[in-house]
Amino acid sequence: MTTPSPATISTADQSAGQLHQGMFGTYRITAADRREVMAYRISLLALAVAQLGCLVQWAWAGATWIGPWLVVMAVALGLALHWIHIYLRPLHQALRLLWLLGVGGGVALAYQAGPAHMGNTLLAQPLWIMAVGPYFAALTGLGFKEFFCFRRLEAVGVTLLVPLLLMLALLGVVPLGMEGPFWFLEAALLLVLAAGKFRLDPAADVGDKSVFQELEHRRRSVR
Repeated sequence: MTTPSPATISTADQSAGQLHQGMFGTYRITAADRREVMAYRISLLALAVAQLGCLVQWAWAGATWIGPWLVVMAVALGLALHWIHIYLRPLHQALRLLWLLGVGGGVALAYQAGPAHMGNTLLAQPLWIMAVGPYFAALTGLGFKEFFCFRRLEAVGVTLLVPLLLMLALLGVVPLGMEGPFWFLEAALLLVLAAGKFRLDPAADVGDKSVFQELEHRRRSVR
């Protein structure tokens, strides 16, 4: 997704009713577009808050009963991936598939270990990271999209830290239980990223609608 011109990226909603010039023609940002953008931003913020809450509980009360936080994280990322605007449909579907696989792995972990012991099982048996890993791959993809579109430095942190920390834990280089400070850093970066989204004009998150419309037209023409 490419970003609109700097004039359309502001601290206020200036896109309502305006005619925008895109790569393949003109387009307008509709009320439905603005609702989708707000739903995406709220979902992303909920994800960041839930992840930070999960880490706080893990650090100060132990890994027992972090399951509810994980449920909120799963739902929030799923909703964010539903509302996110990505030009390429196969890429969008791939992120959703990764999310679904990761959630399935989480359900398997909860069934095997019990909801109260998911965190402790991850600590004791790092191979379970492979089961829930696709979820974090989807999160990494979301972070990459945010960096690609907006060049946000905090998005770089999310994109790099998540796969790096999981890989180090999976390979046994750095135990998951010792990565806490770096996961807190990643969660803080995600929170900054999510909160900062609310300062942008909705047109920034929608992107060039003429590209969406052109790709949809080509897809239908192939049928």
